[in-house]
Amino acid sequence: MANEPNKTPMADVRGRTAFVTGGANGIGLGIARALVKAGANVVIADIRDSALAEAKASLGADAQVETVLLDVTDRAGFARAADAAEARFGKIHLLIGNAGVGVMGPILDTKYDDWDWAMGVNFGGVINGLVTILPRIKAHGEGGQIVTTSSQSALIPIPFTATYTAAKAAVLGLMESIRGELAAENIGVSAFLPGPVQSNIAMSGELRPDEYKQDSGYAEREAQLEKRPNSPLWMSADEVGERVLAGIRANDLYILTHPEFAAGMRTRFDAILASMPDEPINHERAEAIGFLLGNQAFDDQLARHTSPAETAA
Repeated sequence: MANEPNKTPMADVRGRTAFVTGGANGIGLGIARALVKAGANVVIADIRDSALAEAKASLGADAQVETVLLDVTDRAGFARAADAAEARFGKIHLLIGNAGVGVMGPILDTKYDDWDWAMGVNFGGVINGLVTILPRIKAHGEGGQIVTTSSQSALIPIPFTATYTAAKAAVLGLMESIRGELAAENIGVSAFLPGPVQSNIAMSGELRPDEYKQDSGYAEREAQLEKRPNSPLWMSADEVGERVLAGIRANDLYILTHPEFAAGMRTRFDAILASMPDEPINHERAEAIGFLLGNQAFDDQLARHTSPAETAA
């Protein structure tokens, strides 16, 4: 079943419940704040207990906010956290898969522990959220929204970010793939691709479990990264949160934040198209593999952002 361009399952989030991973600071807290202001119930899941208490106090909306301690790589823990969310608010409508770590460094220094931790949190955590919570959203039949934090690095990969970019590109492809499937269930899907934001991602090294420290080539780099201050030019978490809320209400497939990346994105897409074999299309082959040659989700997203005049032209 094709996507429906104007279908917006969570156009009104009042009284709905959002489960936000990595929600105790930075982008996650900005999203939680925007949702609370809009009247949603919010379950903040985070690996840091002290940060959860601070986040809840900062929101000042006890009737709308619950906190749960969660390591997104812990599948049994994810199920317990989802149970706690439903025990408090009854149903989960929005899954915001935002938890992530900034594992980056030269590819020649990258060891198994670096790959396993980066992929385990940044992509595995997303998978665990989907497997745990998506069936619960489908079961209540009230519609919902899946929003997962990818990154501009998925669209403009740069050197020294292989582990991070690989996970974020996987997240983007996952969201694009399931968008059409879940439209039939009245569940929207959004890939959130932010640029630099005021957050604590530079402190990711503090969260690295001991089991992923033995075979790592990034220890020195992570220590240096912790000393890097956030630039005042980076977008605030609260502004980003409002942009995500707008994307949820519109059921946008892509939620982008920084127009400064547009030229680089266009160059990348042009470079890909320029590499296409310059030869006639085999129409018989094209007909045989037609199901592989496009995704209705892309057409629908373009329709959302194309005026009637442009369509007519």
